[in-house]
Amino acid sequence: MERAAGDGGGALLTDRAQRLLTALVGAYIRDGQPVGSRTLTRESGLTVSAATVRNVMADLEDYGFVSSPHTSAGRIPTDKGYRFFVDALMKMRPAADLDRELLRSLEQRFGERADDPRQLVASASQFLSSFTRLAGVVTVPRQPHAAVTQIEFVGLSENRVLAILVVNGREVQNRILQLARPFAAEELRRAANFLNEEFCGRELPDVRAQLLKQLQDTRATMNQVMADAISMAQQMFVPDASAPVPGDVVIAGETNLMGFAELSNVEKLKRLFDAFNEKRDLLHLLDQCLQADRVQIFIGHESGYGILDDCSIVTAPYTVDNEVVGVLGVIGPTRMAYERVIPIVDVTARLLGSALNQAR
Repeated sequence: MERAAGDGGGALLTDRAQRLLTALVGAYIRDGQPVGSRTLTRESGLTVSAATVRNVMADLEDYGFVSSPHTSAGRIPTDKGYRFFVDALMKMRPAADLDRELLRSLEQRFGERADDPRQLVASASQFLSSFTRLAGVVTVPRQPHAAVTQIEFVGLSENRVLAILVVNGREVQNRILQLARPFAAEELRRAANFLNEEFCGRELPDVRAQLLKQLQDTRATMNQVMADAISMAQQMFVPDASAPVPGDVVIAGETNLMGFAELSNVEKLKRLFDAFNEKRDLLHLLDQCLQADRVQIFIGHESGYGILDDCSIVTAPYTVDNEVVGVLGVIGPTRMAYERVIPIVDVTARLLGSALNQAR
C-alpha cells in the first residue's frame, strides 16, 4: 500500500506516490490525454517497474486522487488530485514568481492606463484573458468611504458647464453638464457654494438620496439659487451608465473556454455562459475571496456551484490604500496550467491595486 492509515489526505502519501501523482497531473495538464505507466515512469524520473507504477496508480485511484476513463488504460486526475498538485505547487513556488518578460508586459499595459481608474478596472479582465487564454473576471472596486470634499462649476460655451467633484480629498471627477440656459460665473459660484454647504463630508449615496428628497419635498419653497444648484447636481451625481458599477463583475474572454474539450459540450457551454450573464452566483463566489490575503483556488466541486464542477477559479484580492476593494481572477477548465496562471493572477492583482492608487 502507498499510504499510511489516515483520512485520505495527500500528506499521508509516500514520497513515491506523491512524485507519480505530481507527474501524472503535470502530464495531463500538458497533453490532455490519460496518462499510462510508461509515461509516468519517464515523467517522474523514478527507477521503478511498470508493475509498481500500476500498483501505485491503483492505490491512488482507491484514495480518489485519479480515475480511469473507460476508453483508456491510462488515468486522469480528479479534483482531489488537482488539489494535491496545486497545494504542492504553492509550497514549492511562490505565487509572485513570474517570468520577467511577462511581468514587464503587464506593467507596461497598466502603465498606459494609469490615469484612468475606470479603464484600469474595465481592462484588467481583458489582460487576464489575454495572458492566460482563459476567461478573466474582475469585480468592480467597492468604495465604502467615498465622501464629497468640494464641488466647483466652470462655464463653457453653448449652455454647457464643467462640473468638478473632489472625492475623499484627492480623487477628482469631471463631467460636462448640458443646461437649459446660460449661467453667469457668479450664478455658478453661488450654486457651488450652496452644494458645498449642503453636501461636503457626506457619502455619495447619501448625496444622491438627499437630492431626490429635496426635489420631492422642497421644490415649491426653493429660491432660484437652490433650484439652479439642485438642477445641476441632479446631472452631476447621476451614475455614469458607461462606467463599471460597484458590486458588478467584468468578464472577458468567455469564448476562450470553447477551445477546451472538457467544456465543449454545447449544453454545458450554454449553461456556463448563462451563469456569466446572470453573474449573481459568480459574484457571491468572488465575494468569498474578499477576506483572503493571497491567491485562492476553487477546483471543480469546491466552488459549491454545480455549473462550475468542470472548472477551476483562481482568484486574488486587490487593494487600494491597503484596503481590499475587489477581487480578480480567471475561470477555466480544471485542466489549466496552474503553474503559469497562479502567478499571473497574483501579480495582476498587485499591479491593478498599485495603478488604482496612483490614479487616485
